[in-house]
Amino acid sequence: MNQGGPRAELPSRRIAQELRREIVAGELAPGKKLPSERQLAAQYGIARNTAREAIRILADEGLVTSEHGRGVFVREKPRVLRFGAERYSHHLRETTGLSPYRAEVAKQGRTARVDCVSIAREIPPAHVAERLGVSAETESVVRRENWYYADDDPVQVGNTYIPWTIAEGSVLATSADMGKGSLYARFAELGHSITRIREEVTARMPSPDETAGLRIPDGVPVLHVLHSSIDQRGDTFEVTTFVMRADLTGLDYTMPVET
Repeated sequence: MNQGGPRAELPSRRIAQELRREIVAGELAPGKKLPSERQLAAQYGIARNTAREAIRILADEGLVTSEHGRGVFVREKPRVLRFGAERYSHHLRETTGLSPYRAEVAKQGRTARVDCVSIAREIPPAHVAERLGVSAETESVVRRENWYYADDDPVQVGNTYIPWTIAEGSVLATSADMGKGSLYARFAELGHSITRIREEVTARMPSPDETAGLRIPDGVPVLHVLHSSIDQRGDTFEVTTFVMRADLTGLDYTMPVET
């Protein structure tokens, strides 16, 4: 035996990893009942308390839920789809009075919650400053940090950067409550109607803080969306960086093709 090798993985984690793989692959479909602790113990040749710990790991990750007297079931978590072509439309904002995210989640039959955890005047990251055309060396933007939930599941975090020249003296710089129509209605009142967007999408593994805050299971990547809002004059008036759980969110874009 190689005494210098890494410590063997705990049986509970090994079993949780195998069950997680089956859930992600769809072999254990949403709503499917997991084997009982007794069945898992017999299947894997482990003690029942080890099987119980494996199930607890999956429950902590939000992959399964326990129903008293019935058993443990794979949790049904439909993805929240981001509809790029319509989410920022004036019509949607006027008819619902909601922010793009809230309207999107409501349309998919789920309950949205958005927590604005901070609003601060800051020095922007260089890539944000470049897109907004502001200084990367002074406190030239207001940053609003929002955490987004669907049915109490954390699905994404967004940092919105607004030029100080636009936000100064408005609720954009001071309040979490954006009122009817939310953020983009306030921009329109300030003379910046959203007419075009640019979204740069990449994928990566999450940071430790993102893993903790978004409760991301092991091995699940995040989608990184760099969103730019462009007004009727062709000026970029807002940039938001979104980090989304790839297992709970999806992107659905419809756009014209250039001739």
